[in-house]
Amino acid sequence: MSLQKLLGKVRKACVMYDLIEENDKIAVGLSGGKDSLTLLECLAQMRIFYPKKYQLVAICIDLFNGKTDYTQLKKFCTEINVELHIVNSEINNIVFNIRKETNPCSLCANLRRGILNSKAKELGCNKVALGHHSDDLVETFLMSMFYESRLNTFLPKTYLTNNDITVIRPMILIDENEIVGISKNLPVVHNECPADKHTTRQNIKVLIQNLNKQIPQVKKHILSAILHPERNSLFDKLDQTKK
Repeated sequence: MSLQKLLGKVRKACVMYDLIEENDKIAVGLSGGKDSLTLLECLAQMRIFYPKKYQLVAICIDLFNGKTDYTQLKKFCTEINVELHIVNSEINNIVFNIRKETNPCSLCANLRRGILNSKAKELGCNKVALGHHSDDLVETFLMSMFYESRLNTFLPKTYLTNNDITVIRPMILIDENEIVGISKNLPVVHNECPADKHTTRQNIKVLIQNLNKQIPQVKKHILSAILHPERNSLFDKLDQTKK
């Protein structure tokens, strides 16, 4: 898929869910992975033609307290005229050495979100943009159902009262395989996390891939059910009181 088509989907999501408003200052959570880099590229390009004007900065949380090489990432941000802020942290040490987490992803994500939102607020941003795509949406839905007994997933737009920050996900209509081609030209930073590819989310990703072989377009159907809640007819315990 071309960058132009990706931009079209990002713009559609922004209009559909009112993700960007006039004079927003948006902080992109930049991990250095393909998803967040693609999001940054799209939002940087969209500044040219989007009808509502907004500012853009990028925030990168270094999990290894300054040991990660972000040379190419800095160069990329300079080329697209986006201010980059790198925040050193002890997250890797806390998660794996101090806490010795057997399921590290949840704690790591919470710590990263806390630092990201605080830095965004410090920089005067009113919104934080995350690089979650439609595959993440479906995977989160299944993880919630299988492991938490809940029908739940993240929203395109969420206001955080504690931080007075609105989290937006402009790539929610884009499939992961649409990002892969674009990201080949981006300075992706290798993921040094010890838990990479050994997570519950990865297991769900493989499950969906296997299901897709048996039921073609199963992921597409699950996504459609999530994006169109008006179609759903779920059991309501309140109905049991009616006679």
